[in-house]
This record gives sequence, C-alpha cells and structure tokens, in this order.
Amino acid sequence: MGTGSVGTVRTEYYSFAEPPGELVLESGERLGPVTIAYETYGSLDAARGNAVLILHALSGDAHAAGLHADGGARPGWWDNMIGPGKAFDTDRYFVICSNVLGGCMGSTGPSSVNPATGGPYALDFPFITIADMVRAQKALIDHLGIRELLAVAGGSMGGMQVLEWATAYPEMVRAAIPIATTSHLSAQGIAFNEVGRRAIMSDPAWKGGNYYGGEPPRNGLALARMIGHITYLSDEAMHRKFGRRLHDRKELSYEFLTDFQVESYLHHQGDAFTQRFDANAYLYITKAIDYFDLSEKGGGSLVRACAGVRASFLIISFSSDWLYPPYQNKEIADALRVGGAEVSFVVLDSSYGHDAFLLEAEQQTRLISHFLRHVHEDHAPGGAHR
Repeated sequence: MGTGSVGTVRTEYYSFAEPPGELVLESGERLGPVTIAYETYGSLDAARGNAVLILHALSGDAHAAGLHADGGARPGWWDNMIGPGKAFDTDRYFVICSNVLGGCMGSTGPSSVNPATGGPYALDFPFITIADMVRAQKALIDHLGIRELLAVAGGSMGGMQVLEWATAYPEMVRAAIPIATTSHLSAQGIAFNEVGRRAIMSDPAWKGGNYYGGEPPRNGLALARMIGHITYLSDEAMHRKFGRRLHDRKELSYEFLTDFQVESYLHHQGDAFTQRFDANAYLYITKAIDYFDLSEKGGGSLVRACAGVRASFLIISFSSDWLYPPYQNKEIADALRVGGAEVSFVVLDSSYGHDAFLLEAEQQTRLISHFLRHVHEDHAPGGAHR
C-alpha cells in the first residue's frame, strides 16, 4: 500500500491519580488528579503486540499525525512519518502519542485548574522531570491494556523519554528509537534554556506566573522561541535558506527595522508560538530537560544506567546537529553495547541541524521501517524470539 494520511483524528483524554492516590513525583511532591491528552492511529492487534509509543519534543503535543476532527488545518507534527506506508506504518502498527505531563495541550500542567484553589496552578504547579512524564505515560499505556510496547520512539526531548522508558521499564519495551538526543544536556544547552526562561520572566506581563485571565507574556515567550529556534538550525541551513537576503526591501533601512529575511523568519516563529503555547509550561518543560541525566540511574555511570535494558536500539543522529551532536548519541550507543544490548547507531548526513529529525523523513523512513519490521516479525507468534 502507498503512503497516505491517517485521516481525521480526535484527541482523547485519560484522567487518573485522584486523591488520595496522587502521582508521586521525582521531587517527592504529589500531583492529582492528572489528565493526559493523547491520540491513536491504526489498530491494536488481537495479541496487543503492535503498539508504538511516539514521544514528542519541547514544543510538540499529542497531535502527531492526520488532521483534527474539529476542523483544524494543522497536520500532526510528525505527519510525514506516521501513516499508511510511512516509517510508523499504521497499516501494521497501533501508534500512540500523548502530550507530556507539564504541557499545555490538554495534559495537566501549570495552566490547568488547581483543585485546591479553583484557579490555574501557575507557579504552584510542582516541578516535573522526564521520569515523571514517562510515569504518567505508563499509566496511560496500562489504561489502554497494553502490557508491552513494540517500540518507543522520539526525537530531542522525545529521545530522552525513550531512554527513560527503556531503563525504567525494561520489561515493557521491545525496541527503542531515540533520535537526535542526549543522555544529559550540555552546559551550553542549559545556558540556552536559561536565557529563554529569563526572557519570559523579564516580561512585565509574566507577573510572577500569575498572568492567566489577562495578557500573557507574549514578548518574552516569542523571544524564548526565537532563541531556541536558532539552536535547531545549522549554519549551512540558515545560509541556504536566508543568506543575507533582505526582507521586503531593496536596500538597508538604517533603522531598527526588520532588514533581513532571517529576522523576519524568527519574528514569525516567535509570534506563531505564542498563539499555541503557554509560557509557564515552557519554563517547566525546559527545566525538566535541564534536570535529565540518565547516568544518575547508575550512580553517575551511563554504562551502569543502561545495564538492565532489554530493548533493541536504533539510535539516529544527524551530522549538522550542534545542539545534540552525534558524539552525544554515540556515547549512548557505546554504553548500551557494553551492557550487551543490540544497538544500531547511524549518523545521517543532513544540513538541517537539529530540526533534521522533523524534516529528513525519507532517510529515517528507510531505517525505521526495516528496524521495526525486523523487531515485529521476530516477536510475532512463531518468530525467532518466541
């Protein structure tokens, strides 16, 4: 069958952790009730053995493929990878994607209602980690009646969640596909995140996080997005896309106006982001990224942290990604191999930078399709591992 769209989709919601059974967070705080927004594509087979969990990056959400039934015109953020005949082939696999805990696209986060006050949590929302996000996802997977996932896959922060899944719940993960990710954020990465957070908190409209019901800190959030977006692109990609071409003019303005196309592009990205994302959620999620360090599971050793994994791994990196460069992905592959894991590590040649995991569909599709088919067939009834 050729490639196609999953068609019209609906976002669903699962609520759990009602008091006194709140979700216990890594910080020791308790949170409940918790709602997780999610979407599914394809059909779960009779053996419930074809489920693939897709994990999104910082600005992503549960809407990974297709078009919303409510008439929204925006296709899913990984629509080029999920669907009939695509990398995550919905003719073969039951694909699930949920909005992370702490997000603002339907899952419980700082903009959600705090049952203790009746108003938004704002900064009363507890700090969350990548492990907390995965713990909430596990509750959803349990709710769906899935005991084992064929694969977990995601890029960037989604890749961090993949690593957390494979190490925290090794008995539930057959295959893991972390893409353009890292086992811990570098000092440079933390620095960029902090500048973005300070841009938000320096906006007078932020009001200590208590801006709900009024004007949100659009300028600060737009600036944070502009800063982040620079890290997602390579120098080559920016040169090819923009160079020093002028925007809407034939000569320099000699004023503080938008002279260059690259400036206009960043302004557009920042403004568009403020229409769909909550500033406080940006603060919490970037802090969760900063806190992630897989080696802590092994007392500071990445090898020990990876020692208990059972999954087969396909690790994909991109040559021009300077945010999470190939050597950081190779460190993960090396640590897994020491523990005896089955690992394929590939560096794809791409000029797109970190954003390549969203754009290089053809190269990734060849790798992922073959890898998933191999894992699926090996674990099917009568397969080599049964």
